[in-house]
Amino acid sequence: MGQIVQAAKITHVPTIWMSHTIEKYKGMRQPAIDGYAKIRAAALAAKVDTFVVFDTHWIVNQGFHLNSKPRHKGNFISHELPHMLSDMAYDYEGDAELSALIVEEVRNKGHRALGHNHPDMGVEYGTLLPMYFINEGAPIRLIPIATNQFSSIDECRQFGEGVAKGIERSGRRVSLLASGSLSHTFWPNNLSVAGVNMVNGEFNRQMDLRVLELWQTGKWAEFTEMLPDYAAKCDGECGMTDTAMLLGALGWDSYRGKGEIVTPYFGSSGTGQVIVNLPV
Repeated sequence: MGQIVQAAKITHVPTIWMSHTIEKYKGMRQPAIDGYAKIRAAALAAKVDTFVVFDTHWIVNQGFHLNSKPRHKGNFISHELPHMLSDMAYDYEGDAELSALIVEEVRNKGHRALGHNHPDMGVEYGTLLPMYFINEGAPIRLIPIATNQFSSIDECRQFGEGVAKGIERSGRRVSLLASGSLSHTFWPNNLSVAGVNMVNGEFNRQMDLRVLELWQTGKWAEFTEMLPDYAAKCDGECGMTDTAMLLGALGWDSYRGKGEIVTPYFGSSGTGQVIVNLPV
């Protein structure tokens, strides 16, 4: 029987790549890179077979979609921020078997789910950036999962339940990673450079910090109750659907783990970022 052996909420801001590759910005995001290293070490210690990444940069408009290719290989440049993130080569084994089981279980819940094996389908940086540091050179399979910008929080909860059921049937040891921000209000263009290390607005910052307190104290009933409002009022990245999917897989308000801060909260271009381990 398969199981979820690791779960985390992670960041994927392009400034991490700048910190890694551009001399001018060296060290700017070292805490995030160090956090990735800790997630990687824990994944290897847990003997993870497959990373499943809920990617808020693979945004779809209908249904739920999985990248089911047997291999993910290419060279990535961000169409959104090409000056920040380019020349990222990647090569990871996929997991078509687990993907098919997840699709089946999500369909059993009455939702439209599709797995794709088109040779030209690439991978977005919400998956690739963390995988570069967490999975580079490691023999761990990868399934990128899209986030639907028009889905409800409850639909995403149910999708997460289907993911957990598919994992249970698979025999795999799986790491679930919700790749997205907390608050997600970007600075306007004229303030974007000066605000590269800041959160946009004290309201967003205080909301993010309160959410992290709820996670650290295991108050998941309170958090899941507020999640739709939090996502709307703090401009959650793709509606914070990645977080809803992750918590759906972990048991929603019945989840009993307490969040462990791996990379402390930080601002990036107006958005609120963090890496948090969710014990399983």
